[in-house]
Amino acid sequence: MGSFKGHVLPGTLFLLVGVWHIWSAVVRFVSGPKSFRVRVWSPVPGFDGRLTYLELYLVVIGAFVDMCIELLYSPHLKFFVDGVLNPSHMNDFEHSGMLLMFFIFGTIALLSEKTSFLPLSQGALCLIAATAFCAEYLLFFYHSTTHKGLEGYYHLLLVLLIGLCIITTVAAALIPTSFAIDLCSGIAIALQGLWFYQTAFTLYGPMMPQGCRLKENMIMCHPVETQIRGESLANFQLFSLILGVLIAVVGCYGFAVSRFGHSDLRNLQHG
Repeated sequence: MGSFKGHVLPGTLFLLVGVWHIWSAVVRFVSGPKSFRVRVWSPVPGFDGRLTYLELYLVVIGAFVDMCIELLYSPHLKFFVDGVLNPSHMNDFEHSGMLLMFFIFGTIALLSEKTSFLPLSQGALCLIAATAFCAEYLLFFYHSTTHKGLEGYYHLLLVLLIGLCIITTVAAALIPTSFAIDLCSGIAIALQGLWFYQTAFTLYGPMMPQGCRLKENMIMCHPVETQIRGESLANFQLFSLILGVLIAVVGCYGFAVSRFGHSDLRNLQHG
């Protein structure tokens, strides 16, 4: 993932899933607030049911493709060197493990929904999804690639967003009627996707802070003040993304109410 494309691909997957999660949660709530239930994934309506499981297929196929890139393409099939795992590509193997967890989650969810072999509740699927996020959290927290300086700071903020995904997903399993938790889960996933994009454009693209440059796969900032300025810029970027997502969510909610609003919403407001 230490490249522009390596951050954009998973960022796209998280962003698409997060945005769809937000919209689905909002529509389900405004359509029937009293019968609302948390869902770890949401079916796509219409199209004669042909796209019902689109979200799960996106997770499974996206994770599988990215996993193949990390596991097969990046190390050029050189898995072992002198009888041990290729030390030059340990980070690729770690990324593959993380992606495998999301692939397993998507596969289990598909089996649960489409067959009778593995019937699981939404709460159980939430906990499996939380396990995948935990694997991602541990990967970036205990990474074999030592992230220092500005790069380390961007990954620290990413770890915080992943932690938020874990908390909201576990909470969704414990409180299955909470619209706020389901909505926060979608927001956390979308923010994680956006932060992958922001990291790609800042560390590996045209938004590199002045005084910092990419050298031998490491971000070097000289003098030290440029790194401090870069970290402050990262804080501002994250704040801007959070503000933008919140504004988008409010607009999304208002639009959904105008199109699908149930009469119970007014009762809840005055209750």
